[in-house]
Amino acid sequence: MAPQDELFSGEVDLDMISGERGAESDSSVVKPLAARMRPRSLAEVVGQEHILGKGKLLPKLVESNSFGSLLFYGPPGCGKTSLAEAIANETESRFVRLNAVMSNVAELRQILSAARRVEKKDTVLFIDEIHRFNKSQQDLLLPDVESGTIRLIGATTHNPGFYVNAPLLSRSHLFRLEPHTVENIVQSMIGALEDEERGLGKRKHSAARNALVGLAKLSDGDLRRGLNALEVITLSLEVGEEISEDSISVFASERQIRYDSDEDEHYDTISAFIKSMRGGAPDAALYWLAKMLAGGEDPRFIGRRLIIFASEDVGLADSNALSLATVTQQACEFVGLPECEINLAHCVVYMATAPKSNSAYAALREAQAAIAESPIQEVPVWLKDSGGAASKQMGHSRDYEYSHSVPENVTGQDYMIEPLSFYQAKRVGAESEIATRLDRWKSLKTAINKKERNDS
Repeated sequence: MAPQDELFSGEVDLDMISGERGAESDSSVVKPLAARMRPRSLAEVVGQEHILGKGKLLPKLVESNSFGSLLFYGPPGCGKTSLAEAIANETESRFVRLNAVMSNVAELRQILSAARRVEKKDTVLFIDEIHRFNKSQQDLLLPDVESGTIRLIGATTHNPGFYVNAPLLSRSHLFRLEPHTVENIVQSMIGALEDEERGLGKRKHSAARNALVGLAKLSDGDLRRGLNALEVITLSLEVGEEISEDSISVFASERQIRYDSDEDEHYDTISAFIKSMRGGAPDAALYWLAKMLAGGEDPRFIGRRLIIFASEDVGLADSNALSLATVTQQACEFVGLPECEINLAHCVVYMATAPKSNSAYAALREAQAAIAESPIQEVPVWLKDSGGAASKQMGHSRDYEYSHSVPENVTGQDYMIEPLSFYQAKRVGAESEIATRLDRWKSLKTAINKKERNDS
C-alpha cells in the first residue's frame, strides 16, 4: 500500500491541528525568530505591494471576506505562509495547516470530513508545498472547494501551471509573490531588534546599518532566512553588544544560494543563461553560469547546452563554435570540477560574443513543417540509386548531371521534383560568404537553364 493511502486512525479535531492549538503553538517550544515575527494582519505584511497595495484585488477579497480558493506562488521566504495566516486572522477563520510532503489521503479525508461538521467558523485549509500532492489528492479537494466547506490556500515554489491540476487551478485566484527587497528585509530586521514581545528587543542589541544591509543581501530575498540568521548572530553576542559587519562574517562564509537543480530555479536560470548568450551579453551569461555552478549544477549539463547553442544560435555565422562547445563538454567529462569551470567560462564568452545565426535551425523547422503538412515528394528518377541491374533498367540516375564535371560545380539541375525554399542565409559573420556564394550559384544556374532553353 502506498504511503499516501495508509489508513489514518482516529477522528480529526480541527482545533488540535489548527493554529489555535497543537505542538507548533505550544508555549514550551521555542520558535525561530521568523515564526515569532509572522504578521498578524495584512497591514503587518512586508512587501508584495503588487498584490497588497491600495486598490489591489487580494485586500478587497479579504476585507469583504469573499475570497474562495487562493494559490500563492513564489520562492522560499517570500511570505506565502504569513499571508495565509494573516488572512485567516483577519477573517476570524479556523486555520488548518498541512504540509503536502507529510500528509496523506486518509488524513486529508478526515480533515475534510471534520470541516463539514464545523458550522461556527469558516475553515481555511492551508496546504504548504501543494505541488507535492498527486492528482488524486488534489482531486479530493475539489468537492469541498466548490461547496465552500473549506477555503483553500495553497502555497508552492513551483509553477502552478505544471504542478496544480487544471480543475483546481481554474477554481482558484493565483497570486505570484516576489522575493523580498534588501530594504524590506532590513526594515524587518530593525523591527525584530526593537520588538520586546516577539522579537529580540530584550537583548538590547544595536546594529550598524551596513551590517544589516550586508546580511539582507546574503539572504537572497528570503525574509525567513534573514530573520533566522539575525537571531543566530545575536545569540553569539553578549547582551547589548553591537551587531557589526564582522558579526555576519560567519554567515557569509557559510552562505548557500537558492538553487533547485531539477526544478524551477534550474529551468529559469538556464533560460536566462542561454538568452544572455543569444543577446550578446557576456557579463550576464557569466553571472548565470556562476550562479549555476555555485548552486551545484552539473557542468556536463551546461556543456551539453553549449553544444546545442553552438548550432541553434551561432550556427553558420561561426561554425568553429560547435567545435569549441564539443571540446568544452569533453573537458567537463575529462577534467571535472573545479578546473572545468575555466573551460566553461572560455566557451561562454566565445558564444556570447560570436556572430549569431539561426538560419540552419530555422530552415530545418521549415523543412519539417513541409514534411508534416504536405504530400511527401518522390525522389526524382535522376537522383535515385542506380545500383543493381533492375535500377539501371528503370533508368535510375541516367539523367543525373555530375557537379564536378562543370565549372564551379553548378549544373542547371533541380534536386526536388517541386523545388522548395527553406534556407535563408543571413549576411552575418562567416555566413556572409555563404550568402554571396549562393547568390553566385543562383545566377549561374539561371544562365545555364536559359542557355539550354535557347539551344533547344
